[in-house]
Amino acid sequence: MSTSVFVSKPDTEVFDFLADARNLALWSSGVTSVDAATVVPGRDAAYRYRYPGRRRPHRLVCDHFEPCRRIVFRGQRMWSPLGTQVPVYGFDLIPHGDGTMVRLSVTSCLSAALLLLAPVVAMAWRRDLPADARKFCDLLGGPAAAPAPLHGPPAPATGSADPGPPAATPLRTSPAPGGFDYAH
Repeated sequence: MSTSVFVSKPDTEVFDFLADARNLALWSSGVTSVDAATVVPGRDAAYRYRYPGRRRPHRLVCDHFEPCRRIVFRGQRMWSPLGTQVPVYGFDLIPHGDGTMVRLSVTSCLSAALLLLAPVVAMAWRRDLPADARKFCDLLGGPAAAPAPLHGPPAPATGSADPGPPAATPLRTSPAPGGFDYAH
């Protein structure tokens, strides 16, 4: 599942915010908390974090680190009696006008009987990710304009030559490498 949001900050500032995984707990419904220990951001940087509903902390590792362009965090495999789950949080940044377009994506790699729950997992992320994107945008001082509706065509421009920054809208993604894309 993925969605995009416009943030009226330069890509360097947005990337620095995302590169510090401790900030995920401020806006992502997929992260309850991240230990306060200072970790130098970069590829293979490891954090201890809590996934919602889990009592013990797990590892969250920076899997991809391309400054001002892309960052990906991969959670530790979590076991349950039904199988395992590995959450992957990805962020792509695109400079856009006087700010940055950020594509936020979540992939849940499920195994065993948890695969039967894939539609439920996808439904939950379809519900939560747009709200997470709005929180993220608000934290970084996003546009004051109301977000576009999640379904249907965008509203027509009303006499203005500049439509302003794009609002949070869902995007389709291609299949996740190494996992099944549950959004489609």
